[in-house]
Amino acid sequence: MTPVELALIDRWQRDFPLVERPFAAAGHAVGLDEGATIAAFHRLREAGVISRIGAVVKPRTIGASTLAAMRVPPERLEAVAAEVSREPLVNHNYERTHAFNLWFVIAGPDETAVADTIARLEARTGLAILDLPLVEAYHLDLGFPLTGDRRKRRGVPASSGYVPDALDRRLIAALEDGLPMVAEPFRHVAERIGVAEAQVRERLQRLARAGVISRFGCVVRHRALGYTANAMAVWDLPEERVAEVARVFARHPDVTLCYRRPRRPPDWPYNLFCMVHAKTPADAHAAIDELNLLADTGLVPQSVLFSTRCFKQRGAVFSRRTEGVH
Repeated sequence: MTPVELALIDRWQRDFPLVERPFAAAGHAVGLDEGATIAAFHRLREAGVISRIGAVVKPRTIGASTLAAMRVPPERLEAVAAEVSREPLVNHNYERTHAFNLWFVIAGPDETAVADTIARLEARTGLAILDLPLVEAYHLDLGFPLTGDRRKRRGVPASSGYVPDALDRRLIAALEDGLPMVAEPFRHVAERIGVAEAQVRERLQRLARAGVISRFGCVVRHRALGYTANAMAVWDLPEERVAEVARVFARHPDVTLCYRRPRRPPDWPYNLFCMVHAKTPADAHAAIDELNLLADTGLVPQSVLFSTRCFKQRGAVFSRRTEGVH
């Protein structure tokens, strides 16, 4: 990856220009013309450094989603992981270091589509699924600063109560694979959903202001950037302490996600989750130790689950891709 490509990714993980010719504007910031900028983003996508340029949607503002886990016998893990990855609404699928060793995210157009995916997987694998829908989000970012001070961070705007309409949903579905890498990508999206190009850009701006889109820009593949120690840290906190502790955790620069999910006793006692992406396991443990020190949670029951294999990673699916899945 060249210094210019690095600069492109670092600058445009958020606030990608919502203008008629966005690649020309994006390239101007690093001294590239429009064609060279499009070519650079193409190379980064083909190399697996970015998965797309597009909207990162706050969970449960459009569509429905859940975090799910299975306790899979080791000898069946690869076969079961393949079954999970076959499902079109599964967008992340990881092996993790825990008795619940397969973790995946299901995101789709509505609760029924998510529930149907769970039911199909349980029927096909014969294994129970731990269903952990989001209760409350405290920090959602997954941006990876590559230059400068990593401790500079921005909060995600709180949802304003704005309820996305049918056009918003069509627009987000049309963008689930990312912007087309052409000179006028918003015109292509507009033609696909049958509206004016300016309306597409105005809608995206509105969804960002409302907190439905948490950021619009490059979605990076963290392993390709050296963040190979992916730790999901979980705590079993008294309910009255969750929000207070989560606010402390959410301010830490190494925390990319922080949210509350339900307990599922007796199998799963934890209710606060943080994702820490680091370059080594030691760095991840150091960050988690610091979290415990800052929030006085060192004696709280907790666990750290490292991902060991990635079976699938893509953006959430908001269109209906389940037809024909059996």
